[in-house]
Amino acid sequence: MSEHLTAEQILSAAEEVLRRYGPTKATVVDVARALGVSHGSVYRHFPSKAALRDAVARRWLGRILEPLTQIAETPGPAIARLRAWLDALVAAKHAKVLDDPELFATYDALADEAREVVAEHVAAMVAQVAAILADGVAQGCFEVSNLGLTARAVLDATGRFHRPSHAAEWGDPGIAAAYEAVWALVLNGLKPRG
Repeated sequence: MSEHLTAEQILSAAEEVLRRYGPTKATVVDVARALGVSHGSVYRHFPSKAALRDAVARRWLGRILEPLTQIAETPGPAIARLRAWLDALVAAKHAKVLDDPELFATYDALADEAREVVAEHVAAMVAQVAAILADGVAQGCFEVSNLGLTARAVLDATGRFHRPSHAAEWGDPGIAAAYEAVWALVLNGLKPRG
């Protein structure tokens, strides 16, 4: 198998090993064993355990980013797209927590270690929101002086609803009303003055 071993196969095996053993106990040897190869075969694709873990985190965050990219790149009214983008982000994070809380905790721990990967992910999200905001400016429905700064502010303002550190709050019965209130605040802040 090692002759035809791909990075994707290794990442899939690493995800299963992480699910089974958790981030503190999972090793490269465990991943190699799951694939039926030597750990050297894994190291040919990923030079270190940290590189493998970063790649797993990047893959996981990429799955969250894919549907957001489609929304950001679809033409249409910017207000509706921004809301759809935020709704999709919130839904993706909530689904990850509700569908498999143990795996979510594992990936959350990986993300804490993979600061560069998380920074790339956040930068990609900021760029997508900035593109939607730019469309909104062109459409006359938003007034924004600094697209990047404002896009980051939108993510920060809505962080309670999509940041993993707030996952314990997502079951709160008032969370939907709080989300609507923050959305109204964000939208009012983006509207043209005068």
